[in-house]
Order: sequence, then C-alpha cells, then structure tokens
Amino acid sequence: MHGQSIELGSITGGHLIGYARVSTDGQDLANQRSVLKAEGCTRIFEEKVSGAKRDRVQLERMLDHLRPGDTVLVTRLDRLARSTRDLLEIAERLRELGAGLRSLAEPWADTSSPTGRMILTVMAGIADFERSLILERTSTGRKAAKERGVKFGRSKALTDAQMQAAMQMLEQPGATVTAIAEAFSVNRATLYRALAAHRA
Repeated sequence: MHGQSIELGSITGGHLIGYARVSTDGQDLANQRSVLKAEGCTRIFEEKVSGAKRDRVQLERMLDHLRPGDTVLVTRLDRLARSTRDLLEIAERLRELGAGLRSLAEPWADTSSPTGRMILTVMAGIADFERSLILERTSTGRKAAKERGVKFGRSKALTDAQMQAAMQMLEQPGATVTAIAEAFSVNRATLYRALAAHRA
C-alpha cells in the first residue's frame, strides 16, 4: 500500500480537498492529480490500494484533515467508495464534519446543491430498503434451514446440511455471502472455502 498527500496553494474560506486512488502499483495517479489540481484543490490525498480494502490510510488521513466548510473533490465516485453503502457512510461522515462532497464525473453528486443532497438522501433510503430485504430473506432462509434440522453456530467448518442451506440461501435475490456467513456465525473466508470445497 502506498500513499502520500500533496500540498498546493490555498483558497479563501473552505478548502477544496482532492482524493485520488488507483487499485494497483502499476497504475498511474498522474491524470487524477492533474485534474484535481486544475480544479483548484489546495491539497490532494492519494493512494494505491484496492477500493475493496477497508484499510485506506490516506482516506482516513483526509477525513481527519477536513475542517467545516471544506469540500472533498474526486474525479469519479468509484475512486472514493467501493459500494453505494460505502459512499453513503463516507457522505455521512463528511456531513458530520461539516464538509461537502463533489464528483467531476457525476455532477449530481454535489452536496453543496439541494439536488445533490436530495439524491444522496434517496440513495440512502434505497440502500436501507435493500438491506432490510436481504436481512428478511436471510432470516427466512435461516428459519427454513432450522426447520430442516440445520444447526447454526460457530464452527471450524460447515456440515453438508449447512452447506446445502447456505447454497439455497445464496440463490435468493439480493443475498450476500456476508449476510449468510453471519447467519451461520462463521467468517466470510470460512464460507468461501466451504463453498469452493462443496462445489468441487
């Protein structure tokens, strides 16, 4: 994992803070850096790390650096967030800090405008709705599995009956490995290994 922050000139009032990210060492940050600098960012936090990883040092440093009135600028939202839920969580942290968010590739993602704030609010509502549906489906699948005699609880591996139940639950629309792993009280890695072994 590699990261740094780049100091540029300052502007009056709230600062425009850039965040740039590429997924691998082989990719170049120069284009994002150039665009963010041209837009007037007073500081750019950048890192080379997969968006799927939770440990993004420069993202956390940027959030710690922000002050009320600042605005975070990204070239695209997928540089900042790995999912809709992640985006909404970051947007909420920015709101709590009194900072804003703007994306160059997605003009609607601008919390300084009423339209941008409304769209993020609608996205949050949809995400909550989707999460509740997934939890409901997982709960229903867990109940059905229990009725078939499948035991839930932490163990080093899943039984054949538990694997059958897990695979049936995965076939449900919106089901996720994370939710099913929680239902069986195992971590995702354990479930992935068990699924791969079962399919083999």
